[in-house]
Amino acid sequence: MKVLLTGSNGQLGKAIIAESRNYVSKFNIELIQSSRHNMDLSNYEECKKIINFYKPDWVLNAGAYTLVDKAESQVSLAYAVNAKAPAAFVEVLETFGGRLLQVSTDFVFNGKQGFPYLTNQNVDPLGVYGSSKAEGEKAALEYINSRVLRTSWVYGPTGKNFFLTILRLHSERSKNGQSLQVVSDQIGVPTSTKTLAKACWKSIFLDSNNDSYRILHWTDAGAASWFDFAVSIGEIAAQLNIIESPAEVIPISTKEYPTPARRPPYSILDCIDTREALSLNPVHWRKALENVLHDLKNQGT
Repeated sequence: MKVLLTGSNGQLGKAIIAESRNYVSKFNIELIQSSRHNMDLSNYEECKKIINFYKPDWVLNAGAYTLVDKAESQVSLAYAVNAKAPAAFVEVLETFGGRLLQVSTDFVFNGKQGFPYLTNQNVDPLGVYGSSKAEGEKAALEYINSRVLRTSWVYGPTGKNFFLTILRLHSERSKNGQSLQVVSDQIGVPTSTKTLAKACWKSIFLDSNNDSYRILHWTDAGAASWFDFAVSIGEIAAQLNIIESPAEVIPISTKEYPTPARRPPYSILDCIDTREALSLNPVHWRKALENVLHDLKNQGT
């Protein structure tokens, strides 16, 4: 089986590559790694050309425009990568029966309902990033051989993400006796790239004839605010001697930290059916965070 992975140099892409060792030999998989260096996701015709050249059994679309605030001013680029690229994939895949796994986001919801979102609920994004990802979902699902996997608050030991930024700030500010302020009224679930990569691979091997699996939700278990996540990063990093001590984290409201893009105040995804379908036991987000920090320590970071 031939699997073409987009975004192979991104934080999720790297985790998917690492996790592939559990599948490549067992399922005789040829993993084709593409990144911005050999596939420009903002170029519709180039996306079509590459899919037509490789003719993969699956496209695992882990590449995305994820700069939530910059998307408000880079609208065309966000839509080109997040919406038009999946449409390009589908246009070619349907000519030879290939399949698509489109990785999506909790930001397709507005966060107003206050309880976990089901896979079949209508989307209602608040900003350009969420809207572009919702359009990408729509484009993917117009093709019968596509599947959407939504997730939330993704972080890992590489790249640029909230986790690595906060870890650095804990180290810097604790030494100077300074605190950091983090929003406490946005609720979601931090999700490790390591657990998400497992879900991506498992999603590929689901029964392809079951329509109930066309949209999946996967996150780590539990719930948190960005404040909770930031506090835990400092606590666990100090316990593992990655930093000397955590900085004080002060909770603030969204109103106190205005950003160009609006974010859903509550974006927890209901993952019960997906966990059962994938036969994957959920890991609590704090345990997943501890595992990521252990990996960082072992890497000498």
